[in-house]
Amino acid sequence: MSAPTRRLGSLTVSALGLGAMPLSMGRGEPAPPERAIATIHAALDAGITLLDTADIYAPSWDTMGHNEKLVGEALRSWGGDRTAITVATKGGITRSAEGGGRDGSPAYLRRALETSLAALGTDSVDLYYWHRPDRSIRYAEAVETLAAFQQEGLIREIGISNANIEEIDVAREVLGDGGLAAVQNEFSPSFFHTSRRELEHCGEHGIAFVPWSPLGGTGGGAAAVGERFPQIARIAEAHDASPQQVVLAWEIGLGEHVIPIPGASRPESITDSARAMTLALSDEERAELDRIIA
Repeated sequence: MSAPTRRLGSLTVSALGLGAMPLSMGRGEPAPPERAIATIHAALDAGITLLDTADIYAPSWDTMGHNEKLVGEALRSWGGDRTAITVATKGGITRSAEGGGRDGSPAYLRRALETSLAALGTDSVDLYYWHRPDRSIRYAEAVETLAAFQQEGLIREIGISNANIEEIDVAREVLGDGGLAAVQNEFSPSFFHTSRRELEHCGEHGIAFVPWSPLGGTGGGAAAVGERFPQIARIAEAHDASPQQVVLAWEIGLGEHVIPIPGASRPESITDSARAMTLALSDEERAELDRIIA
C-alpha cells in the first residue's frame, strides 16, 4: 500500500509529519545532536515529507533557533531529494530571561522570519505560521503581515496556529479563497473538546488541519495512550501495531485535510509512527475510535 499524501496549499506532503520540538525541549535534556539528526533522517527515510519546527523550540531563551538549525543541518546532510521536503516554522512568541510573551507586530514578525530563514539556511520557507495570537493587536494585522511576506517571496504558504474558528475566518477573509493553507492546533484522543470543531471547519473550507501533540503530548500522554484508552490497545493488538500507530492512522482517516505531526526524539519513535500512514483500520474500528471524541 502506498503512503497517502495531503494538500497543504499549493504543496503536496505526506499524510504524517514530524514534530521536531522534542529534539530541543521537553522532558529532560535536548537530544544529542547526532541522535537529533538521525531522528530527522529516519523520518525522511520513512517517507515523511513534512518537518515542523519553530523559532522558540530551544533548550533556553538565549538559544532560540536551536530546533530550526537542527532541521536545516539534517536536510543538508540527508542524501535524498531536498526539493520533495516541506519545512514549516512559526513566529510570534517571544522568549527572554524574564519569561515569554507574544508579539504579532510587523517589525517583530519580520525579524523573527529573517532569523528563522538564517537558522534554516534558506531564502524562503515553505509554510510559515503565526504561532499564537497577540491580543494587543487586531488579529487581521498579523495575517496581513504574513501576506506581505508571501508577496515578497519570503514564504510560500501561510498558516495560523492555536486559532479558534473566529480567527480562522478572519484569516480567510484577509487572504481570500485558498489563501490560508493550514491551521495547527492541539488535537488528540485526550484533547478535542474545542479543536474537533476547528478540524471540521477547516475541512469545510479546504484548509489543512495539522494536529500538534496528536498522541497526547510529550509529558507522558503519548507513551501511555494505549493504557488510557483500552479500545486503542485492543485494536493495536489485533493489527500487531503500536497504540501510537492506531491513533495516528485514525486521525489521518478523519479527513483528507488532516495531517498529524507526532513528535519524536529517537529514530525508533518516528519510524514506528510513520507506519501509521499505511495502517488500514476497518470501518468498525474507526467507529469505535470515533466514539472517544463523540
